[in-house]
Parts: sequence; structure tokens; C-alpha cells
Amino acid sequence: MLIIKNGLIHDAVHETPYVANILVEDGKIRQIGENLSAENAQVVDAAGLEVYPGFVEAHGHTGLDGSGIGFEGQDYNEMGDIVSAQLRAIDGFNPMDPALEEARNAGVTTLCTGPGSANVLGGTFTVVKTYGKRIDDMYIVKEAAMKCAFGENPKRCYRSNGNASRMSTAAKLRDMLFKAREYDRKLQAAGDDPDKRPAHDMKMEALLPVIRGEMPLKAHAHQANDIFTAIRIAKEFGVKLTLEHVTEGHLIVEELAQEDYPLAVGPTLTHPSKFELRNKSWDTPGVLQKAGCQVSIITDSPVIPQAYLPLCAGLAVKAGMDPFGALQAITINPAKHIGAADRVGSLEVGKDADIVLTDGCPFEVSTVVQKVFIDGKEVFSV
Repeated sequence: MLIIKNGLIHDAVHETPYVANILVEDGKIRQIGENLSAENAQVVDAAGLEVYPGFVEAHGHTGLDGSGIGFEGQDYNEMGDIVSAQLRAIDGFNPMDPALEEARNAGVTTLCTGPGSANVLGGTFTVVKTYGKRIDDMYIVKEAAMKCAFGENPKRCYRSNGNASRMSTAAKLRDMLFKAREYDRKLQAAGDDPDKRPAHDMKMEALLPVIRGEMPLKAHAHQANDIFTAIRIAKEFGVKLTLEHVTEGHLIVEELAQEDYPLAVGPTLTHPSKFELRNKSWDTPGVLQKAGCQVSIITDSPVIPQAYLPLCAGLAVKAGMDPFGALQAITINPAKHIGAADRVGSLEVGKDADIVLTDGCPFEVSTVVQKVFIDGKEVFSV
């Protein structure tokens, strides 16, 4: 049992912070209030410190392509198969990636990581805590989303293998979704008769949760036309969708606000490395947030080290984003984006005790993270 006392709480729910105590039991937040006590509880006096929910990253590749890995060690793109829906992040994730320790020491306690940005279909992402030795004990959503990609990456990586245009990419995705829908129809028609079932197909099996509306497509899309193609295909097949990167989102803000898909914006702390990034701007998160969109800020780690997620939120604030909106963009919004808001993303009774103590606003480069708790366990302290 743990009590964090006297800290200034930023719970990501209420815009105005407040001083209170947090009672933690069995890894969960049991109470938030004044004058809390419990027999034999560990007491952490947070007077003079600020208390935040653990920061959440909605999109990256940590554990499959992280710190010091290089080309020979990366596991996040299957370069031999342009449609690799059958791949699962949990089968390649490396808990010993030093980037995970760097992330949690900076207060990032939950991340959604997985394969694919070169592939039309890359496989499933998983949602993990940033502390542990074995993926089976770390994930909180085993298979959270099916990665698909539009734009330059599939064209560049598979140009010599029948995918030299955006039209080819869209056609390949549409073809796979059509086949998965037909596969599901045959399964339903077969009922309990094994002789009538279609031959087992791992790719089709992996796409069933998408076709059935149980798992979203996680669409890598930078340019406005790619964003609209992702939306068009999602509507055509009646599937759920989240939009990742959204580099030109500020150019189509009215349309995105009307469509109301979750948006993960970034990575922005880099030079434009290809022409589809030429409109990259720190204005984008704030413009979209002010229009009423659900915005998450991402590092796309290892493109930006995950430890700099709060700094990215600070740079968005510098460009005009509302500070509370920026906090939500690295806490509760990404938790919603990745289907984990019932457990993480805010300081509320019943949620996991993922708690970060800082000596100031985490958006500032001078701020130092003092302590990090994951599931009520202290995993970092200065």
C-alpha cells in the first residue's frame, strides 16, 4: 500500500490542478482526497512537486526498433512480404531494449508499439507498460490495432515488387480486406461443420477482428490525399480506423473535425526527410485540438527518442496549443486512441497507479522527473 501526499495533482481530467493525496493498493488508485491514511502504508511526501499520470505514447516501434539497434537488429518491417497481417508485435518485442528504460525514466509508462510502415499491412500493435522482462507480463492490450501504411514508404520499399504508386497500395489493402470479408462469410456459413470451413489462412485470421469491427486499422498517412484514402477505404468496408502521423492535418482541419477519427500527430522534431513531410509543422496538434479533434502527440520512437514525448508536447504549446490539451495529448487521448483508457491515461480511482512526480512542468527542458511508479511500484527515483 502506498500514499502519495501533498503533491499538486494534474489528473488529465480536470483542467485546474489541485493539492491532494493518492492512496494506492494492489497496483490501483483506490482514493484521491485529503487526509488519507492507511495502516502500514509507504508514504511519499510530494510537497513542492507536481503529480501526473504516466505519459502514454500512441504510436512507435520501441522494442522492435529501438536504441542502438541499427539495420541488422530491427524487427519492425518484414521486407519479404508487402501484406504481412499475420505478424504480431508480441512475437518480436524485446523488453531489454534500452529505449524502454529511457522512456520510463522520463515518465512514459505505457506505449503502443508494433510492426510496419513499409508494408501495406504490417501486423498487429500491442500496448505495453515500459517495465518488465517478459512481454507476456507487460502487455495490457495484446493486439490493439492492425497497422497499414499509405504514401511513400510502401512505394519506396516495394517499388520493384509491384507497388510503385499510391493506387497500387490502396488496391492491395482493398483486396486483402475484401478477401478477409469473404473468408469471414464462409466461416459464418460453415457454422459448426468443420468440413465446410475454408482452409486455414493466417493472414485472413489476423484480419477477422478488423472486418468484425473489433480492432481498428492503424493507418500511417502523412499527406492529405493519403489520409482521405484511408478514410475512404475504412468507410467502404465499415471498419474502425485511427490515423497516424497526420502531417498535413492542419491543411484539412475542417474535414478531420467532421470525420472525428482519433489522430496521432508526429514525429515533428525532425527535418522533413521526404517530400510528403514538407508541410510538417508544430502548429498541427494545436490547430486540430482547437477544432475539437482527439489529438495525441507521438514520437514514433526511435525517430524521436520516446523520453522526449513531454518535450514534444511543450513544443506544441510553444506553437500555440492549449497547455491542458497538450497534457491530454500525451495522457488520456493516446490512452483512448489505443483502447487502454479504462486502465491508464489519467489519475482516477480504479485505474492503474502509473504516476509521475516532477519538480515542475514536464514540458520544460529544465524539469526533472523525481519518481515514476508503474502499477504502484516505484521503478525510477532520482
